[in-house]
Amino acid sequence: MTHGTRQKTTHSGFTFQVRPVRQDDEAALAEFFRHVTPEDLRFRFLGSLKQVDHDRLQAMIDVDHNRTESFIACEQAGGPIIGAGMLACDTALKTGEVAISIHSDYKNRGIAWELLGHITEFAEAKGVKRLQSIEDRSNQAAIRLEKEMGFSARPYAGDSTLALLEKTLSPAA
Repeated sequence: MTHGTRQKTTHSGFTFQVRPVRQDDEAALAEFFRHVTPEDLRFRFLGSLKQVDHDRLQAMIDVDHNRTESFIACEQAGGPIIGAGMLACDTALKTGEVAISIHSDYKNRGIAWELLGHITEFAEAKGVKRLQSIEDRSNQAAIRLEKEMGFSARPYAGDSTLALLEKTLSPAA
């Protein structure tokens, strides 16, 4: 199950497109991650990382489109990537983990909100029952956004620096 390209409009009126990642997106994704702040890279990959290497990019691109899907956001078709999100589900498709990154020049425009909403709708359509996000406790912006979108937070077992955010999804209609 894949979605085609979808147009999204943020609360501020900013319009962009979201589509599933393609095999030929590696160079564009590498360029995108050069424009994600070092702090946001640390939050996204939960560790210090100066650049996103080929293996990590391949993991985002070489998805099965069943348990795992990656999405990219562009201001216009063929334009540079301004956001990236990934959904990785367990084998039973009951629980999915979500992760999102936004280009530093496009932060605070509502893109993360719309991208998370898009991934949530995609997961619901697949029949996923619960979304999860593992966040660094200092990533207050992401935690606040996820709480606004109906996620609840609790401590992450085994690591006091992390929080587990979860949202129960509605069954697909």
